[in-house]
Amino acid sequence: MPLDGEYEPSSWDWVRDQVEKYERSDGAEAPTLLDTSYPVVVVTSRGAKTGKLRKNPVMRVEHEGKYAAIGSKGGDVNNPVWVYNLRADPHVVLQDGAFKADMVARELEGDERQEWWDRGVAAYPDYAAYQSWTERLIPVFVLEPE
Repeated sequence: MPLDGEYEPSSWDWVRDQVEKYERSDGAEAPTLLDTSYPVVVVTSRGAKTGKLRKNPVMRVEHEGKYAAIGSKGGDVNNPVWVYNLRADPHVVLQDGAFKADMVARELEGDERQEWWDRGVAAYPDYAAYQSWTERLIPVFVLEPE
């Protein structure tokens, strides 16, 4: 189910700028998290409160055409807002470079969560430290084609 509606850019300058550059260039510009070598994808979701479309860069964790979205927020005590968006409406659009697809997000538990968590840590080792900095269990979603 394709997402449509009004887009509301992030209030965070770095997120807004990265999304704009990434989308404009099909990922040729701003393909990594800030000034690191870690690749990102852009996930468009519907705001749980506003209903507006929201776009966020998340670490690129791909396996067999599915992607993980890991709600670390750098080990903060709170989840990133997009976690609540996915819980309220699991339909998303994922952009990985020039590739775009409608997907459905599913929050993971148990062994499946651990499997995707391990993939996430392999792609971005800081996730392990982030989990040690917070008492909350960092949410892990798998994004699957509709």
